[in-house]
Amino acid sequence: MPARPDDLFARLAKLGIATDTHHHPPVFTVEEAKRLRGDIAGTHCKNLLLVDHKGQLWLVVAREDTALDMKALRGRLGSGRLSFAKPERLHDVLGIGPGEVTPFALINDGERVVRVVLERGMMEGGPLNFHPLTNAATTSIAADGLLAFVRAGGHEPLIVDL
Repeated sequence: MPARPDDLFARLAKLGIATDTHHHPPVFTVEEAKRLRGDIAGTHCKNLLLVDHKGQLWLVVAREDTALDMKALRGRLGSGRLSFAKPERLHDVLGIGPGEVTPFALINDGERVVRVVLERGMMEGGPLNFHPLTNAATTSIAADGLLAFVRAGGHEPLIVDL
């Protein structure tokens, strides 16, 4: 069974990583999140699970307003053509569904098949905001806390300019 929010919070606590969680109606897009999340401080992020032509999965995490040029991104990653992973892959690899993509879902990537890409500018700001395995809440975490969580799961993120 994939980890759920309570499992995530227990893992974060075990790692000594502070977070703050706010509940809100479920959101599926950045536009919905902007309307429904309320006044949650910090950097709000978008998260894309992409797959290249060889089947490599990439979790790309950036500020919600960052425009992503897929051709430029594939050049930075040294990958082939990128496309969005299908919902079945989201579920099978990260234990989540559409609208719930988050770096916190790496808790479910025990095989470490996902390569993680973090936007450099995002990592230089204040608290970062992500769904905690459900799109009906937003969890704030410091950038160094995010890095500690990602690395504790055996993933070494690429930090790049997008």
